Amino acid sequence: MIPLRDSTYSHSFPIVTISIIVVNLFIFFLQITSPYAFTEQLIYNYAFFPSVLTERLQTYSVFGLFYLPLISSIFLHGGWFHVLFNMLYLWIFGDNIEDRLGHLRFLLFYLAMGAGANLIYYMTAAHSTIPLIGASGAIAGMLGAYIITFPRAKITTLIIIFIFITIRKIPAVYFLLFWFLIQVFNASTNAGLTDSSVAWWAHIGGFLLGFLCMPLLSRKNQSLV
Repeated sequence: MIPLRDSTYSHSFPIVTISIIVVNLFIFFLQITSPYAFTEQLIYNYAFFPSVLTERLQTYSVFGLFYLPLISSIFLHGGWFHVLFNMLYLWIFGDNIEDRLGHLRFLLFYLAMGAGANLIYYMTAAHSTIPLIGASGAIAGMLGAYIITFPRAKITTLIIIFIFITIRKIPAVYFLLFWFLIQVFNASTNAGLTDSSVAWWAHIGGFLLGFLCMPLLSRKNQSLV
């Protein structure tokens, strides 16, 4: 299922959401147009390596958590499909969360969701030497925040099942619950595989963080719509 748009109207211009999308696309453009040595160094310096965090925690104790790649890794991507799909989800769901939280709080929320999702993934793969990149954990936080804030919104969705293609409006609560269950299923079928190409636990952790934190941060006392 591919989301195309949602029915929730934003009352403010989503400057932070658009800025994050532009930054992600610009960095990805640098990744694919720069010499291989530069891209390799970019990944080495700014991707999240769980094993490196483990070493830092052993050396610096809790101060090892001040590890820039927990955040910088959410601005790196591994391919066109990876970055475009993430940015599509951010565009559809992020603007409404930004409208509800306000611009600065939304930016901090987005970064916190990304770092938090990476830490939850870290708990499942503390010694992995495979770099973790991508905004999926942060965007999963937006989805968790959306489902608790706008459960009755409708998501216009492109559905492709083999040769069957259709567009349907699906209640956000069903669309996002289905998305979440897919992550749980994939995580369970990849149990113990730290070399999986997708960090499913980062998706699950980000979603749960967004779901739990959003009610505490929402600035407007409005009924859920």
